[in-house]
Amino acid sequence: MEVKMSSKEVLQQIKELRARGESLSKKRIKKENPQLMRSALHYFPDWDHAIEESIAE
Repeated sequence: MEVKMSSKEVLQQIKELRARGESLSKKRIKKENPQLMRSALHYFPDWDHAIEESIAE
């Protein structure tokens, strides 16, 4: 699995999606932004954890 994003970039993209009011559903992200999903799962235990980390930052 090739990861092209840093953990900070993952969190930043999640923050940007949330700020635009876009859905953060796992199914949608996996379909529309698979690179973000792959990178998030590389750095975090699961997608929900990545979302929580982006909020906590």
